[in-house]
Amino acid sequence: MPEQPKSILKARVKAKKRVRVSEGTPHAKVDPTPKLSSKSRGKQPETVASAKISSSPKSKKDRSQPKASSSPSRPPSSFKLVTGSYEKLLYGLECSITMGEGDDGRVSVNMKPTFIFPAHVSCVKAVAGSPMGGKWLATGSVDEIVKVWDLRRKKEVGGLMQHEGSITELHFPSRSHLISASEDGTIAIFHARDWVVLRVLKGHKGRINSVGIHPSGKVALSVGVDKTLRMWDLMRGKGSASTKLGKEGEKVRWSTNGELFVVQSRSNLEFFDTNLALLHTITHPSRIHDVKFVRHPKTDDDILLVGAEDKRLSVYCVPPEASETPYVFAEMVGHTNRVKAIDTLEVSLPDQTTTTVVATISSDGKARVYDLAQVPKPVSSSKVEIIEPVGEYDSNGSRLVCLALVDSSGVEEEGSVVGKRKRSEDDLEGDEDEEQDGSEALV
Repeated sequence: MPEQPKSILKARVKAKKRVRVSEGTPHAKVDPTPKLSSKSRGKQPETVASAKISSSPKSKKDRSQPKASSSPSRPPSSFKLVTGSYEKLLYGLECSITMGEGDDGRVSVNMKPTFIFPAHVSCVKAVAGSPMGGKWLATGSVDEIVKVWDLRRKKEVGGLMQHEGSITELHFPSRSHLISASEDGTIAIFHARDWVVLRVLKGHKGRINSVGIHPSGKVALSVGVDKTLRMWDLMRGKGSASTKLGKEGEKVRWSTNGELFVVQSRSNLEFFDTNLALLHTITHPSRIHDVKFVRHPKTDDDILLVGAEDKRLSVYCVPPEASETPYVFAEMVGHTNRVKAIDTLEVSLPDQTTTTVVATISSDGKARVYDLAQVPKPVSSSKVEIIEPVGEYDSNGSRLVCLALVDSSGVEEEGSVVGKRKRSEDDLEGDEDEEQDGSEALV
């Protein structure tokens, strides 16, 4: 029998008195540092396809009593744009969508601030929101703390003090788990209900710059200052492979179908398949700060959004055929300084159709939103279409650093509530789902 791990309080989770966390909540035992290099064991490195990441079988309850679905879920009709700054401020913007009349039907996004306050004692470097209408927002800072916020109650839940270095990235791969990366060279996996530390993944030597979560939520990639690319099996909470890149990777991102990924280093983009084979190397005209894959609404193929020092968001066509080189076919313009971060979200329009919004922030202090439906089908690299923003917010000079788009459909506007709040059916249902997820796998 493994010894019982420490309580949540002894694991340095600094929660406020209002948090529903019992002092005796146990932690999962943290595995020792995994030896990730398969080569050192005389084996070939694992690929995403060969890693043992199959889904856990459904519980008896799931098989005998399948959940009835009343209607297909639709994307949200409103959303929040949350951004952090060097000045320690956290901005929350409520974004509502309108459409023009007639055949034009141009989409417009109205951005209204709902909160602006200093969230940390140092620069806010990372922000993430739980998906599918989840209520959690997480922020990370140079102060080495991950803070958790309840968007429904508009309150701080507490600070997760697991790391001993600046927080570099945050991700919610599901509503029930939070992943954080840090300059201390570790990746932490938290259970997003009682905020227990489930695993601490070790292997990098020095700062971790970026973590990319596979669309399945079962595999992650990470890059850091040690110039290595590491693969993590999130179902088991351990490393599965590593390879030397020869350069410091700054961002790593999966395609939407999970069939390839890109590693960004300064102005270079390297595309790999799931066998870790290098497909393409592209040099962007200027220094890159963020990249993100998204599906083109008119072709359903992957395109790559690249934000850089050139003050614009370049849109790369990524052909399905590996023999064809990606190329720029559109540019989203409007910023007057470097583009620092990108995020996307599928939303519902007033006419009952859907589109994908693209949000960017810049060192010019502005957040801008674009309608991806305005991006034409890629034809060739000879003609580059210019896309104008459909929404804009000016922070009046703040140096914006990080960005997250959050689905507002599950965030209730409660206002001022005295006493205890009755838990809604959605809360109870979400807790049940989280318990099932947590009992079967880490993520």
